[in-house]
Amino acid sequence: MLETSIPHADITAATAPAGASTSDAFPDTKSRRRYWILLATLAVLSCLFAAGTLVWDNPMPFGSAGFWRITEMRATSLIVIAIVVVCQATATVAFQTATNNRIITPSIMGFESLYVAISTAAVYFLGATGVVALQGTPQFILQIALMVVFSLMLYGWLLSGKYGNLQVMLLVGIVLGGGLGSVSTFMQRLLTPSEFDVLTARLFGSVSNADVDYLPIAIPLCVAAAVALWWRARRLNLVAMGRDVTTNLGLDHRREIMIVLFLVSVLMAVSTALIGPMTFLGFLVATLAYQFANTYDHRYVFPVAVLTGFTVLTGAYFVLKNIFYTEGAVSIIIEAVGGSVFLFVILRKGRL
Repeated sequence: MLETSIPHADITAATAPAGASTSDAFPDTKSRRRYWILLATLAVLSCLFAAGTLVWDNPMPFGSAGFWRITEMRATSLIVIAIVVVCQATATVAFQTATNNRIITPSIMGFESLYVAISTAAVYFLGATGVVALQGTPQFILQIALMVVFSLMLYGWLLSGKYGNLQVMLLVGIVLGGGLGSVSTFMQRLLTPSEFDVLTARLFGSVSNADVDYLPIAIPLCVAAAVALWWRARRLNLVAMGRDVTTNLGLDHRREIMIVLFLVSVLMAVSTALIGPMTFLGFLVATLAYQFANTYDHRYVFPVAVLTGFTVLTGAYFVLKNIFYTEGAVSIIIEAVGGSVFLFVILRKGRL
């Protein structure tokens, strides 16, 4: 076994796919130039959509107190969008690497099912006031903690022991998610129509669900977990090559997987507790990022995924809000497009 202190250049060389340059993440100068042009284009589009969201169709005179007040309110929505995109994009890319499968998302582990079960149980036992009982910073922290603890218990149990493996973990996650979903559906059928309407609004993934009081908690958690994943990008490059290669290069494969899954749990818990379920956003963004970046190196995939997600989400929000006047349908459009991309990838996965 090699020493654990492997130079970065050697790790890059070891993880380069066949036919690629062993001294760089890109096979040639043209590919590198194309990547930076793409990144700059996504950054410009993100800035344009963000600026449009802030100032377009502002009814108050430019520079007035009312103008800046409205802009500040819109800026809060952009901050929420940025948090959700960073969480979903980085979590999905890292999760797909850890599981060595590009057609699944962290949602498969039951985060959203647990969120739905908690919200449904609150309304079922407390009535319509149950939604109010779930609001507040302590409740927000508690929901995040429950999701992270639930996932860590699942990971620790299924990845330990003689027969522990990721495939079993994924299957158990699907079963648990389906079970929680069935329990939630049963409780929902026993609710009154008014209680069901209140609960439906709660379970609908929307930027408007976010409370500004949650941001001081969500932002540090999001930034810390995302930066930690980016900082471990070279290790993720090794994890992507499988257990044997990772172990031969001096890394503890199970430990690396557990760290990645913990950070993914934090990101997904923050996103879900903040705005609600967004099942296919991460998958859509990750799939596009892999196609756009055209590199195996996570140091370059992560930024493309985040900028792609921000461009897609702010673009959809701007267009639906200012042209169709249906900003509440953003998550529906994203889920529909993401689901379509998911089916498309499934149908041609043999060639991906």
